[in-house]
Amino acid sequence: MSALSAMRRKFSYGHLSRHGKAIAVILGLLATPAMAQEVTILALGDSLTQGYGLPVDEGFVPQLEAWLTDRGHDVDLINGGVSGDTSRGGLSRVDWSLTPEVDAMIVTLGGNDILRGLDPAETRKNLDGILSAGQAKGVQMLVIGMQAAGNYGPDYKAEFDANYPELAEEYGTLYEPSFFGGLLVEGDDPSAAMGFMQGDGIHPNADGVAKIVEVIGPRVEELIARVEGE
Repeated sequence: MSALSAMRRKFSYGHLSRHGKAIAVILGLLATPAMAQEVTILALGDSLTQGYGLPVDEGFVPQLEAWLTDRGHDVDLINGGVSGDTSRGGLSRVDWSLTPEVDAMIVTLGGNDILRGLDPAETRKNLDGILSAGQAKGVQMLVIGMQAAGNYGPDYKAEFDANYPELAEEYGTLYEPSFFGGLLVEGDDPSAAMGFMQGDGIHPNADGVAKIVEVIGPRVEELIARVEGE
């Protein structure tokens, strides 16, 4: 083999080797699954969302975020709970609360509407405005229902309770029938749930929040799946 031929062969092998390595790197990158991006969720609500009467890390939002993280989800939950807020208050702040990084929203409002005996039609109008704002911002949504007490009469209760499933269906959102569903086991005496409530009988204690999260958590996983499927 002449010196010139040897040089040509060396150059050719080196040239192919370099390109081969580059191709291998590209193929490796293509084969590596993309890292899932963090999902940011706004929890819009009242004192039940805010964590009234509890240490910061024992409220609904921190416990829910921890529950989701333990199951491998990369999430950031924004605590948009304001104690004493009605559905009207939620409507007044939903637009500026849905900042560009927010991917999804959990709506838990109406408890204070019940306590104040507000017209169910007014609650419906406010919830409709909140969901309309979320739809306009392109976020996925989960509606969590509230149930009125019977002291306002059966007609009031029926009209109020129906707001949540009907609006969820209208907007195509996910729906969880009751925030307190985790505390009410079928067949149990309703008074048993009081062991998971604070002294006011309105807000759950830390153990009660944990039971609530066990029921609502899987629905939030569905919400995350909808975001990641977009």
